[in-house]
Amino acid sequence: MLKKRIIFTLHYDKGFFNLSRNFRLQKIGDLNWLLKNYNFLKIAESIDELIIIDVSRDNREHDKFLENVSEITKNIFVPVCLGGGIRTLEYAKKLFESGADKINLNTSLFHDPSLVDEISKTYGAQAIIGHIDFRKKENDYYVYTNNGAKEFSKIDTAFMEKILELNFGELLLHSMDKDGTGMNFDYEIMKHLPQNNKKPLIFSGGAGNYHHLKEGLAHKDIDAVSTANLLNFVGDGLINARKIMLDEKYPLAKWE
Repeated sequence: MLKKRIIFTLHYDKGFFNLSRNFRLQKIGDLNWLLKNYNFLKIAESIDELIIIDVSRDNREHDKFLENVSEITKNIFVPVCLGGGIRTLEYAKKLFESGADKINLNTSLFHDPSLVDEISKTYGAQAIIGHIDFRKKENDYYVYTNNGAKEFSKIDTAFMEKILELNFGELLLHSMDKDGTGMNFDYEIMKHLPQNNKKPLIFSGGAGNYHHLKEGLAHKDIDAVSTANLLNFVGDGLINARKIMLDEKYPLAKWE
């Protein structure tokens, strides 16, 4: 059986790391706070992968972002995925050269699908996570781009089939409604996934405690769960969650 994964996501905005609730950012602390006060390196020992996204809404400072990434990743030993503002192959190359194992594509996935092909030809589809931010309105789901600012399309099975044809390796589904609420994942979106989907599926948005992580990983069609909640899993929260799941025979990697 393939191992399932716990992923932690960091939201970076112009030198600070943030909590996000329904895509409204709350500044928490800078790099020093993350590494020393929050003791992120200890928390990183309990995850399988780290995603760091530059969620700056304007005037992204790419070099400063990469400086922060370098400081975070030099002492952790899990795969790292970087995202935010990837509009060109050149910037994607810069992210890989800065240590990214994968990149996260969101807006470009919909507005410039040819970029997905360009990047996959150079680095392989397995190095790309296709990221969908979605919101529910009445009984329908919609995709949003540009940090959740622009509604792009209604989601149905035909739409998902078209997106899944693109050359990326994994699909991340992030609920804007559940984002930062701690009210659990929105599983209903899965009704729009084609039954023949073969891409690994990551669920994000809504995890507030280890029970939510357990429930997500127990789902046969979900390969990984991600949380970005810096406060709900402070201290030993994630470490204990992983230990409990391993004791209960969840298919997570076990490290000595």
